[in-house]
Amino acid sequence: MELGPIWRAILRNKSSYALIALQIAVTMAIMVNAIAIIQERSSNMARESGIDEGNILTMTSIAFVPDTDMRSMIDEDLAMLRSMPGVVDAIATNSFPLRGGGWSMGLTTEPDESIDGIGTAIYFSDEHAINAFGTNLIDGENFALDEVVWNDEESSTWPATGTLTENLAAELFPDEQGSYVGKTVYINGGDPVKIVGILDKLQAPWNGWDSVENSMLVPNRRDGEFQRYVIRVEPGTLNEMIPKLEEAMAANKDRLIESVRTMGEVRERSYTGDAAMVTMLTFIVTLLTAITGLGIVGLASFSVSRRTRQIGVRRALGATKPEIMRYFMLENFIISGVGIVSGAVFAVALNIFMVQAFALTPLAWYVVPIAMIVLWLVGQAAVAGPARRASGISPAIATRSI
Repeated sequence: MELGPIWRAILRNKSSYALIALQIAVTMAIMVNAIAIIQERSSNMARESGIDEGNILTMTSIAFVPDTDMRSMIDEDLAMLRSMPGVVDAIATNSFPLRGGGWSMGLTTEPDESIDGIGTAIYFSDEHAINAFGTNLIDGENFALDEVVWNDEESSTWPATGTLTENLAAELFPDEQGSYVGKTVYINGGDPVKIVGILDKLQAPWNGWDSVENSMLVPNRRDGEFQRYVIRVEPGTLNEMIPKLEEAMAANKDRLIESVRTMGEVRERSYTGDAAMVTMLTFIVTLLTAITGLGIVGLASFSVSRRTRQIGVRRALGATKPEIMRYFMLENFIISGVGIVSGAVFAVALNIFMVQAFALTPLAWYVVPIAMIVLWLVGQAAVAGPARRASGISPAIATRSI
């Protein structure tokens, strides 16, 4: 099949073909960048939090009786929880990964308050935190019992020791080749904290935070009326343990137990926005692709009806059905090619802008080629029907239409 006649036919009707090419280009640009966002959000949703999510539940306790001895109540709660059959460990803490709220401070390696610190999520707890979270201590040791201190909610005193995530330690000491244990960091350039342990991973409570992998455990217990408990149970017993634990905690009538959730529920709530974004963008990409395919079908059908006599004449001159069909398929291939290549350039330019403006992850190298192939296939599939109808036009019918 000669490309010259096809190209000349396209130039004679360039406005309609240009609109289809433009539609394909816009679809290509939107598709590529939507896929990039879907990949980023899906990757975030699949990140490990660093804790034993499948066997952890959380609940909150709110004391409402005046002058309640909160320290005694917390100690009694934890002693009771830790002694229950099926419970691996339990802690009272200010927050946990994926919760969406908590404390953050800036850490520095010098006692200088003028230095901008590295953002760090702070988890207050005791020597049971590592076991209760189910996180992995890869260097150093756990807190000693005598390192754990009580502070009231208004206190600004920090404990002398802390356990950091490996990611945070590497960011604080980028040139360190050995162990981070024994080094000292400073909270907001002031209070010194000696590193006694390094955790493999323990995410911050905010899944959208740039420093989500930066966390620190401190042996600090808070005695406010509002307490948050993290309870880890034996594998496979979570569902049966929930009512037992809730009943045991509710036995104390001086407080209210609420927000009893598994970490699976916490994760689902935490990534609700990301999941909705993925669903919405997937729908948009599918819809745009379908509309583009319908546009190609419409243009091809119009072209066939407009060129019925021309097709009939070619059939009368000996053109076979495959040749007629190939003509329309190749014509669409050229139009789609113009739109897809233009769209690829636009997609890359748009992604560069979005990376700079919104700090998105740059496109993976394979996204553009895959999107180009998909749109080419959609175009060929869309034109196949009209091309088949064109190839079925008989010379006799075309002659009677003169």
